[in-house]
Amino acid sequence: MTIPPYLALAIAIVAEVIATTALKQSAGFTRPMPMLVTVIGYSIAFYFLSLTLERMPTGITYAIWSGVGIVLITAIAWLLHGQRLDGASLAGIGLIMAGVLVLNLFSKAGAG
Repeated sequence: MTIPPYLALAIAIVAEVIATTALKQSAGFTRPMPMLVTVIGYSIAFYFLSLTLERMPTGITYAIWSGVGIVLITAIAWLLHGQRLDGASLAGIGLIMAGVLVLNLFSKAGAG
């Protein structure tokens, strides 16, 4: 069974976001459970990213991976860690989301 590349990418992004959130909680790898979640999460993320890269161009894949990841990590940091978001940060997040949408909806870079 072959997993669709966008599903593999979605799994990779979610695993990376979980791992990055746990990395913050690991307090410099001094707390074992968050450290374990971090290592497992990044392992899952890179495995599914590698599956995605077999069928999608690297530039498009990385743009989606990083853009969606940044938006999700920022949202989690705001919700869980009290990170403040000002107008400039919200505008930047909006531009990142717009860029990911443009790549997916209008770019021919992944065609062929």
